[in-house]
Order: sequence, then C-alpha cells, then structure tokens
Amino acid sequence: MITTLHIKNIGIIEDITIDFNQGLNVLTGETGAGKTLIIDSLQIISGGRFSKEMIRRGENHSFVELCMYEPDNEKAIDGNIIVSREISLNGKNMCKINGRMVTVNELKEFMKQFIEIHGQNDNQNLLENKMHLNYLDGFIGEKISDKKQKYIELYEQYCEVKQELKSNYGDEKERQRKLDLLRYQIKEIEEAKLKVNEEEELEEKRKIIVNAEKITENLQEADKLIAENGIDSISMAIRALEKIEQIDSKYEKATSELKNIYYELQELARDVNGYRSDMDFDEEERDFIEERLDLMNSLKRKYGNTIEEILKYNESIKEEVEHIENLEEYNAKLRKKQKEIEEQMKLLAEQMHEIRSKKAKELNERINQELEELEMKNAEIQVKVNYLENEYLRTGKDNVTFYMITNKGEAEKELSKIASGGEMSRTMLAIKKVLADSDKMPVLVFDEIDTGISGKAANSVANKLKRIAKNHQVMCISHLPNIAALADYNYFISKEIYEDRTKTQVKLLQEEEVIEEIARISSGEINKISLQYANELRNKKAS
Repeated sequence: MITTLHIKNIGIIEDITIDFNQGLNVLTGETGAGKTLIIDSLQIISGGRFSKEMIRRGENHSFVELCMYEPDNEKAIDGNIIVSREISLNGKNMCKINGRMVTVNELKEFMKQFIEIHGQNDNQNLLENKMHLNYLDGFIGEKISDKKQKYIELYEQYCEVKQELKSNYGDEKERQRKLDLLRYQIKEIEEAKLKVNEEEELEEKRKIIVNAEKITENLQEADKLIAENGIDSISMAIRALEKIEQIDSKYEKATSELKNIYYELQELARDVNGYRSDMDFDEEERDFIEERLDLMNSLKRKYGNTIEEILKYNESIKEEVEHIENLEEYNAKLRKKQKEIEEQMKLLAEQMHEIRSKKAKELNERINQELEELEMKNAEIQVKVNYLENEYLRTGKDNVTFYMITNKGEAEKELSKIASGGEMSRTMLAIKKVLADSDKMPVLVFDEIDTGISGKAANSVANKLKRIAKNHQVMCISHLPNIAALADYNYFISKEIYEDRTKTQVKLLQEEEVIEEIARISSGEINKISLQYANELRNKKAS
C-alpha cells in the first residue's frame, strides 16, 4: 500500500505531502484545485510520460516521491520501498528505487506490479484485447497458471528451435533458393577463369593498343636516329682511335670502351626494331582485351574489389554450399524436435482452451450480475474464447475478446467500440469487482470513476468501490456524495492564492468536516437539508 505521496512543482502544486491509508481513500474538492494533478503524479512515479509544460512556472524541476509498505517484496527495507522521480526543464530525468538509480523503463516495470491507474479517459487495459486473456486467466487462477507456465516454457523452446532452423536454412524453399544463388555465383566466377595479375597485364596491353600510333611513330624515329647518327658515328670514332691505340695504353683503353658501347647500341637498336614489330595488333585481340576487362569489372562490382578478393569469396561460398548441404541431417533433427514440442504445446493449449471456455461462461455471469447491480440491466458482457487452429501464441492458441451489448436489440460490440464514458467506467468497475479476489494488485486508482452516472447507479458504484477496498488500497477522485460517504478516509483538495500565485492544498478531513464536504458536493452548498442528507449517507456506511 501507498503510505506517503510527496509532490513538488507540478502544475499549481507547489509542495504537498499526502499520507494515505488502507481501504477506500476518496479525494474531493473544488474544480481546478489539482485533484487530477495528484493522479498525474501517480502516473509519473509509475513511469508514465511527462511533459515539461507540467513543471510549475518559474521552477526548473518537478519532483515526485512515493513511500510504499510492501513487507513481502524483496526490494523492501524494513517493509518500506521509497521511489522517486525528478524531471528538469533541461530534460534530465532521474529515477530512484530505494536510493538506487534506475531507468524510466525499469521504474515502469517495477511499479506496474503495485499500482493500476484507471483514468477518466484512459481505460487502456480494458480496451486492449491482449489484456482480456489476462483478465480471464486471472479469474481462473491456479487451475490454469501451472499449465500456462509449462506452455510458455515450451513456447520459448519452440521459438528457439524455429529461429535456429531459420538461420540454418531449415525452410526447404529458403534453403534451395540460397543454394541456387550460391551455385550460380560459383559458376559465374569459375567460368571467368580468373588469374592473379592477369588484370594488370591486360591493362598494360590495353594501354599500348590505345597509344599504338604514337608509340610506332616515336620508335621509328628512335630507330632511325640510332642507326644513322649513333651506330655509324661510333663506328667511325672506333676506326679513328684504332690508328693511335698502339701509341699509348690509354688510347687502347678508350678504343675498347667505345667498342663496348658500339655493341650495346647495336643490341639496343635491335630491341627498338623489335618493339616496332610488337605493335602489330589485330581487331580481334583488341576486342578480347576489352571484353575480358569488362568481365573482371563486372565481377568486382559483385564479389570483391580485386581479383584476389573474388577468388577468396568463391572459396568461401563453396564452403557455405557444402555447409548447407550437410545441414539437412541436423535440420531434420531440429524439425523432429519442433514437431514434438508442437504436440506437447497443442495438448496443453487444448486443455487450457477447455478450461478457459468453461470459465468464460462463469465470468460472463459474474460480470453481468455486477453490471445489473450497477444499473446496467440491459447490458450484457460476452467473453469469447476463439481457438486458433494454425497459430501458436505465447499464452496458448486462444484469442480472448470481451464483447458487450449495451441495449437490448443492439448488436454486440468489442469493448473498444463502446463510446459512453459512464458505461465504460461501470464495466471496468464490474470486471475489477469480479477479479478482486484473484487480482493481486495492491493499489487501484480511479480518476472520476463516477463520470456519466447518478442516482441508483451512483450508489451501486460506491458499494462496488467499498467492496474492492476490502482487498485493495483504493484511491478515488469523485464528485458523488454517495462515494464520498462510503470512504474510509476523505481528503479535501483546495487551492489558495499566496503572493499572487495559486497553489494546491490537501487536508485529511475529520468526521464533522466529512459531513460538511458530503453536503457541499450533494447540493453545492452547506445548509440544514444538505447536512441532513449527508448524515443519512454517512449512516449507511456505518450500517
């Protein structure tokens, strides 16, 4: 249960502390005094969304702190759990559980086991079909919980096997598709007969072919100059030196060196002449080189930046093909295991379906009885359990949906299609009343549960809240004297102007003040008649 709520700098709330108690806690007060801000603060401390516009004007942060007494919870210290959340204008968001910092999601997950809030326009759990199965299973209790737990364990194994099969190409079509693709790639690469360094050689040849005319012209000129000016001139120089080489050894040495140059130049002349003959390219060779380079570039775009990378990729996909082909035996074992798990899941799912179908009828009767007492005599709830033949859900093969007929002669509708706020509020209250014995949620918060109701329906709602409060701590904002009269603890929310600023105040009312507050909300003013009516309502609580 919540023992203390501390709120600071939220809307017109400057700084208030509220001590709550077990049982039915009813908050009443002036319009715009901040009652809904208190519920908003409970939403915030439960990990709900927060807008910076909610921070009190002139302040740079808001702060909400909650103390709960939960002696059986492992996080409790001397039975107490202290949760806080501070939000700054700069976006900083600090959440703590017993002094330990946590994320907003961690706070939300932690708090949802303690507090359930039903806002005036926010009966989300009731509107969400996925919650309907939880309501039904909560009503059934232990009779289904063990089977459900076993099923969930099998379902998790089933998902793991299914995922492994998927990653192992366990699906025959997927496996064949992958094999066809890999084999096509191998064939394309191997038919190209790529060789390391081949591309460089072809690029060199291509470069020569492109510049063939220029190369030929310059080789011809070089050959002519070497032959006419080089070799002939050196030959004449050698003959001149031979005439004096006997005179001095140095002339003989010079003659020898010049002869070496002559022979080297002759060799070079032959090479240059040979280069000219190498320039004979036919069109077929030119086309072959271009096509070969285009093929290499196409393969590089698909399989790697270089020939080496393409060849390496080819080896890797060969290994993958071998791996996939050899997986069949292992996948066959996985498929067998999957089938065995499915059979066990199906058996449990059928057992749960039988239990749910039977108990859904009982739940229908119980809720409809509550609706009748809540002055919805023509309304009827239908909890439908549909068995999904070809699908396994985490909770079985059942899709549970709450339908409702609000007036005789009308077609049934899903609860999410019901427009009336009063109908939705009372329907939610009826379900909560039926589930109260099995629902382990410690704190239930109702924001203006009395919207759209009056008269006998108001009395019925008040009685339902009172009964729910026997097993839960209930907090309720209300404008109905019937509800306020049955409260175990009444809180008056007011506002005052201090130094030109409005701020909220909260007061736990004494018995005499409770009578006056019931009189005020019953007629709008406190007089002898309204006080007499308030006393009568209060005496009903005592009786």
